[in-house]
Amino acid sequence: MKSDLEIAQEARMKPIIEIAKQIGLDEDDIEYYGKYKAKISLDVLDKLKDKTDGKYIDVTAITPTPLGEGKTVINIGLTQALAKIGKNVISTLREPSMGPVFGIKGGAAGGGYSQVVPMEDINLHFTGDIHAVGVANNLLAAMVDNQVFHPTFKRKNELNIDPSSISWRRVVDLNDSAQTTVTIGTQSKNEIEGYPRETGVDITVASEVMAILALANDLKDLRNRFSRIIVAKNKDGKPVTAEDVKAAGAMTVIMKDAIKPTLVQTVENVPCIMHAGPFANIAIGNNSVIADRIALKLADYVVTESGFAADCGAEKLLNIKCRSSGLKPDCIVINATIRALKMHGGGFKFPPGKRPSDEELWGENVDAVRKGCVNLAKHIENMTKFGVPAVVCVNRFATDTDAEVEAVVEEAKKAGAEACVPCTVHADGGEGGIELAKAVVEACDKPNNFKLLYPDDASIKEKIETIAKEIYGAEKVEFEPLAEEKIKLYTDWGLDKLPICVAKTHLSLSHDPSLLGAPSGYTLPIRDIRPAAGAGFLYPLCGEMRTMPGLPSRPAAVDVDIDKNGKTVGLF
Repeated sequence: MKSDLEIAQEARMKPIIEIAKQIGLDEDDIEYYGKYKAKISLDVLDKLKDKTDGKYIDVTAITPTPLGEGKTVINIGLTQALAKIGKNVISTLREPSMGPVFGIKGGAAGGGYSQVVPMEDINLHFTGDIHAVGVANNLLAAMVDNQVFHPTFKRKNELNIDPSSISWRRVVDLNDSAQTTVTIGTQSKNEIEGYPRETGVDITVASEVMAILALANDLKDLRNRFSRIIVAKNKDGKPVTAEDVKAAGAMTVIMKDAIKPTLVQTVENVPCIMHAGPFANIAIGNNSVIADRIALKLADYVVTESGFAADCGAEKLLNIKCRSSGLKPDCIVINATIRALKMHGGGFKFPPGKRPSDEELWGENVDAVRKGCVNLAKHIENMTKFGVPAVVCVNRFATDTDAEVEAVVEEAKKAGAEACVPCTVHADGGEGGIELAKAVVEACDKPNNFKLLYPDDASIKEKIETIAKEIYGAEKVEFEPLAEEKIKLYTDWGLDKLPICVAKTHLSLSHDPSLLGAPSGYTLPIRDIRPAAGAGFLYPLCGEMRTMPGLPSRPAAVDVDIDKNGKTVGLF
C-alpha cells in the first residue's frame, strides 16, 4: 500500500469554493488561504441561527498502545462512509501540532484512504492558527515579566506581583524537552529584585490560550476569557490576571483570524472543518466549539473526535465542552484495535520506546484479545453513564483474524454497546465504513438522555473523586499537601464551581501507565491543581505530567526532506 503522503499527493482535490458550495456556503462566507483551504467567517453562525442542528457524533477510543489506534482515520472514514450512503455530513477535527509531526506519533490528518488534504499544509503551518496561539501566549508572558521587572514603569511592580508565584510559561510548537526548565533574565544589565528567575517552556498546544480557542463561542467571549487568565499572585495572595497586566486586548487582536475555523476536504472530497489543537492528557483534547456549531448548522451529521481514550478526551468533551457550550452528542463511537486489546489482555508488553515483536503484535491470540476486552467494556460503561448510545468500531488491520474480531464483537455487545462493527477505512476509504455508518445512523435515532457526570456546585474534591471513581475505576483519591493548599485557595478565589480537566497518562485508565486493562482498587494521587480560569476549568495533576514532550532517539524529522523536484518526502 502507498504511504499516507503518496496517497495525499495523488488525491484529486476540488477547489475549496466547490467544497464550500456543497455545504451551502458562498464566497462571502469564506476567506481563501490558497486554492484548497479557506477560513469560515463567524458571521455564518448568525446567518444560520434559525436552522436546526444536525446529529452530533464523537469518535473516541479504548486505552491505546503508544502507536495510537487510528481515531482520526475512523473519524474521516466514517464521515466518508456517511457521505456514501447519501448523508449530508461534515467532519470536525483538531489541528496537528508540529511537535508530534517531527517527533514519533505523527500528524493528525488521518491516514491511508481516510485522510484530510492538503496533508502537508495541515501537518505543518496550515493557516497559522497554532503560531498565533504561541505568539498570544508569549506576549502575555513578556508583559507579565515586564510588569514586574521593567524599570521604566511609573513605579516598579505596580501590581505588587510576587515573582516567585508567576505561573505563566512560554511555549513553542515543537518537542523540545531541553526547554522544560529554563532560567530567564540572566543577561539583565540592571540589578533588579527577583531577576533572573526559573521558569519553563511548554508545547504550544498545551497553552491555556489553545483551550480558550477551543471553548470560546465568539470573538467577544474569546476576549472575556483572555481577561480571566490567572498568571500569578500578588503579595497579598490575590490572583493577577491578563487583564490586570493589560495584555488581553492585544492577545485578542493576535487571535482575531485564528478564531475562524478552516474548511478543508478529505481525499474523497467530503468537507472537513479543522480548528484548535490536540493533547487530551495534558489539555482539553477537542476541536473548537465554534467549528462544531457551524458544522451542526450546515450538515445533518457532524463527526468530531476527542483525543486519546474515552477517559481522556471524551470525558472532557462531555463534562467540559458540552457543559459550557450546550452541545449534546447523539452517539459515541469507541474505536478499538485488536493489537491494543491484545496488549490489555497480557498478550505482550509495550512500554513507550520498546516495540513488541511482530509475532506478539500480529500473531493470533484470541484469549488475550478476549481478556483485554475488559478495557473496552469499561469505556462502554463510562460513555453510557452520560446517557448517550455507544457504538464500537474495530479498526481492522490486515493481520487481524476473523476469530479475534468475532471475539470483540461478542464482548462489546455483552458490555452494552448498541453495535460493534469492523471497518477497513484505512485501506478502502468510505467504502470500508458503510456498515459502521449505518450503525451510527441507527444509534443517533435512539433515545438520548444526555447528562453531565457532576453538578457545577459540587466541591472541587467531590468533582475529582467522581471522575476518579466513576471513570477511572479508582477506589479513593489522595490529595497531597500542595493540592490541599490549592483547593482552599481556589475555593477562596471563587473558582470552585469550575469543571475539572484531569492531567494524567493516556496509556492507562489510571494514573499509572503500567496498569492495563480495567484497573480497580487503587488510590489516585493528586499532586497539584492548577487554574485555567480563562478556559473555565481547573486541572489536577496526577503524578508527574510533562507539558513539553521530548524527541525519541530517532525523530521522524530525520526522514523529512525535499527531493530534487521540490517535493516533500518522508512525511509519513
